[in-house]
Parts: sequence; structure tokens; C-alpha cells
Amino acid sequence: MTHEPELTSPVDLCLPGGRLNPAAVGWTRRPLHSANLRGWGRTKRWEYWGIVTPDHIVGLVASSLDYAGVHGVYVLERATGRETATDVVVPLARGARFPARSGEGEVTARGSGLTVLIRQRPDGTTIHAAAKDVRLDVEVPYPPDHESLGVVVPWSGRRFQYTVKDVGRPVRGTLELRGRTYEVGGPDSFAVLDHGRGKWPYAVTWNWAAGAAPGRAVQLGGKWTEGTGVTENALFLDGRLHKIGEELRWSYDRSDWLRPWHITGERVDARFHPFHEKAARTDLVVVANETHQCFGRFTGRAAADDGTEISLDGLVGWAEEARNRW
Repeated sequence: MTHEPELTSPVDLCLPGGRLNPAAVGWTRRPLHSANLRGWGRTKRWEYWGIVTPDHIVGLVASSLDYAGVHGVYVLERATGRETATDVVVPLARGARFPARSGEGEVTARGSGLTVLIRQRPDGTTIHAAAKDVRLDVEVPYPPDHESLGVVVPWSGRRFQYTVKDVGRPVRGTLELRGRTYEVGGPDSFAVLDHGRGKWPYAVTWNWAAGAAPGRAVQLGGKWTEGTGVTENALFLDGRLHKIGEELRWSYDRSDWLRPWHITGERVDARFHPFHEKAARTDLVVVANETHQCFGRFTGRAAADDGTEISLDGLVGWAEEARNRW
């Protein structure tokens, strides 16, 4: 088990010289960090939103990786497994804009027929994304007393990452896919945010799993936090965060990604049952990525702060492995 401090006051991520602010290391229930990043040197900024409905899974990303903006829109039709995807690379991330604090300001990204516009307010977020055959216009309200997991992961004074994982947000609006319009909303639809700001090591592997159902959600991470004393694991019950301060064990078959995954720890015994694999690979010699994101359903249990065991059966979401040289 780790001993991670909970932060309750606003704090700058970096010191004036650009190094990690030691006072920023810890976790939060609401976004309190201002990502005052400076300069280059594997500096990464991104917003990823995943949206799950009974009929579709949508993923959209706007990112700046220093030397390039990598943006994308993805839609999975759950009944057929058909994928619709547009990915673009913009040199030097020209035109991309990212606010310093999660939940405030606008995120914009454009390139080669793709547009992502995210407007953030205290009461919620508006998301617009457009690409070939896809148009998404949704509202993601911020319910009263809703909590998210913010974490600063410190590899060193010069290499660190701030992430906000916000799981199980309500969502409503429309998805237009190849000329047909679908309504988004209802109790079985939800949105997940991955907000990232930091300065990364060159080679990193991570695991990430997130799932939700009415009144329950789970956020689990692995590999990339090992040895830092900080984790990104949490259970959410009716919007309340229960922090799980331990490194978890991940077991899955890299030769068959659709076999069940097993994620375990003192407070977690989760199985993930994939029904679809989304694979992405790039290899530009110096820069490379391989990601296997599987969509599926969870079973098992996780313990709340008071020790009560909460069933994870019926949660829908994803589990992934990403290997990066960047």
C-alpha cells in the first residue's frame, strides 16, 4: 500500500524554473492543479474523452506531443464491430490549444478535415467533434458533489505527469454517423475524461482500465506509476471517490487480447471480459507506439474506504496496454 497525500487547495504543477513542484505531488477529488509547464523536452498535453452508449463507443483525442499534434475521432458500432476512425498528425501541434487547468477554458484541435472543440465550464463540458462520416455534439454535465481522481506521478524533478481521470459522467446529445443521427443519453450512457499534462520519460508502458454503470464506476492503472509511490486507482460510488492506494497486478494474454484480463490487489479483484479490440501501431524508428484498447464488461469486486465490498458486475468500459517511445 502507498501513503499518498490528499491535496485540498489549488497548486501549481511546476516551480518557476519548470521543475516539478514537490507540493503538487498527491491526489485530489477535484481538479486543483494548474499545469504551468514550460518549454520543450517531451512535454505532453492531451484531452481524451471516451463515450459509451448501448449502441456505440466513441473516442476522441486532442494532443500536443511537442513536435506534433496527434488528434483523432473513433466510433465503434457495438452490434456489428464496425469501426470508423480518422487520425491526423499536425507538425508542431500548430493551432492546438490546451488550458492549464482541467474543467476550465477551451481545447481546440484541427487538421486535415478533423475538428475537435471542447468548451469547459463549472457546470459541465460541451464537446464538438467532426471528421469524415462522423459528427458528435454532446453535453457532459458536472453533477453536484461529483468527484474525479487527479494524480501527480513523479518520476523525477524533470519528468512527471499530472492526470485527471473522470469516470462515469452523464452525457446527452447526438452522434451522426454516415448520415444517420443517433440520440446519446440515458442511464446506460456515460463519458470518461483522461486529462494529461506533463514531461515524460522517453520509453513508457502503461495499463488503463475504466468502467461505469449507474451509481458505480472504477478507474484502474498500472505499470507507469510503479516505483513512484503514487497510483491512479479508485472506486466511485454515487459520484464519491474511494482512493485505492496500491499498485495492482495485471494479467492478460498479449497473444490473444480478447481473452479475459485479471486485475488484482488487496482491495480489487476485477475481471475484464473484452468483446472488441482496437489496435493502433506507429513505428517511425525514434518515435513509436503500440496500443491495444479492448472494450468489454467487468465482473468482480472492489472495496470501498470502509471495507464494504462493491460488485463490479455489469460495468462497461475498456482496458488497454500502451507502449510508447516518444
